[in-house]
Amino acid sequence: MNDVLLHTAGRVGRLVLNRPKVLNALSHAMVRAIDAALTAWEHDPAVATVVLTGAGERGLCAGGDIRAVHDDARDGDGTGAAAFWRDEYRLNARIARYPKPYVAIMDGIVMGGGVGVSAHGSVRIATERSRIAMPETGIGFVPDVGGTRLLALAPGELGTHLALTGAQIGAADALLCGLADHCVPSERVEGLIADLAERPVPDALARHVRPAPDGELARHREWIDACYTAGTVEEIVRRLLDHGDPAAKEAAHTLLSRSPTALKVTLAALRRARRLGSLEEVLDQEYRVSCRALTTPDLVEGIRAQVIDKDRAPRWSPATLAEVTDADVQRYFAPLGERELGLA
Repeated sequence: MNDVLLHTAGRVGRLVLNRPKVLNALSHAMVRAIDAALTAWEHDPAVATVVLTGAGERGLCAGGDIRAVHDDARDGDGTGAAAFWRDEYRLNARIARYPKPYVAIMDGIVMGGGVGVSAHGSVRIATERSRIAMPETGIGFVPDVGGTRLLALAPGELGTHLALTGAQIGAADALLCGLADHCVPSERVEGLIADLAERPVPDALARHVRPAPDGELARHREWIDACYTAGTVEEIVRRLLDHGDPAAKEAAHTLLSRSPTALKVTLAALRRARRLGSLEEVLDQEYRVSCRALTTPDLVEGIRAQVIDKDRAPRWSPATLAEVTDADVQRYFAPLGERELGLA
């Protein structure tokens, strides 16, 4: 059975991620299949629009195949994971620059690598079922697939909050943060795709776009912006704990359960991403960070605790924020020499 289903209908080229038992987690072979389809359709005048969806009822894509990354980091030399990320990040950049409308249906769960194949598209559709997140700090990793750029561009410090906590957001908050463009009720998605096959994208959207259900982030902006502007993760946690809002305290306790190293590297990566000019430059930076993460204990331990053994009790090393030095963080951004991604 193909893990990516490809077909054309009218003006549309359909990409369907087809691993529903693992919530359409992206494998290296799937990344290559998507890239090959985009090449074919870019040069096919019969295809006016590309539409990305996920098979099954639960969502578009839960992220990259982190079990494969875990096994390669634990038992191999990391070259398999690095090769996967190299092709995945190149695909993310390609989607962002694709010359035809790329319509991503972000229905249900969309996390990590799922954000990478959707949120860089030119038309991003959320639904009332959307649960969008970059939850990497919970597995000892750092937001990648261009996620640090997407979150760095969100208003105020909303992106910092989402990157550090890994919090899930719905359609309205995805629109607020710039991760989605439109909300279409899930019951209307098939009608939208059918219309895209027959008519231009704006005309099809006009028939199906509806207001998003109320979100949550807008009413939390005051404490999010006040707390996350701090210069260090330690100071962010202190401000969150000192703030009177119960949601701020809850965010602090979430941070204290995450990998201390991943939190500090994520904050540095986001702040650097704000200064970098292009998605390609950010992806080059993320590739350095990801490759470095392969050589550290927290990635293997985090995936073990969340996905393999599911005991939800990771033993981070170092175990506290105070033990993670500036030098530890800077090492993640060191150039890779001949192994650079080189997109920029």
